[in-house]
Amino acid sequence: MPTPPAGLAPDARLRYELVALLRGGNAHVPPLAALADVPAEAINERPPGFEHSLWDLMHHLRFAQRDILDFSQGPDYREASWPDDYWPAREGTADDWRQSREAFEADMGALVGLAETGDLLAEFEHAPGYTLLREILLAADHNAHHLGQVIDLRRALRIWPPDSSE
Repeated sequence: MPTPPAGLAPDARLRYELVALLRGGNAHVPPLAALADVPAEAINERPPGFEHSLWDLMHHLRFAQRDILDFSQGPDYREASWPDDYWPAREGTADDWRQSREAFEADMGALVGLAETGDLLAEFEHAPGYTLLREILLAADHNAHHLGQVIDLRRALRIWPPDSSE
């Protein structure tokens, strides 16, 4: 874990910490590392005791993060249907996994950009009482919860930690 920079102004400190929270690596595995190097044959497996597959969790992580990002970006937001839209209706393919992981990474980058430059404390005009700060914290919290499930599931499938010899 890198040492945080010293002497930052309060606004810069808050933004630095929000970006670090989104990208992970302080107290838990970084999100992109938790989703890396997953064998295609494992994405739809559900070992005993696990409600979701890796594909279920990947789809949910991507969809929920995108939903939070869309909500944060403006008045055209339309609420998705819970739980149907948030969980996949079918098993995933290797291409589904790759595309979802790439979209998750891109949307995380967009959230990082908002954390770095957005007005964190202004209430949204389209949603009084809600702020960008709240949505960034929500995304980081939600991701951490489900990424912990991803790692537990990968351990149960004996694909964690990823093979470091590759």
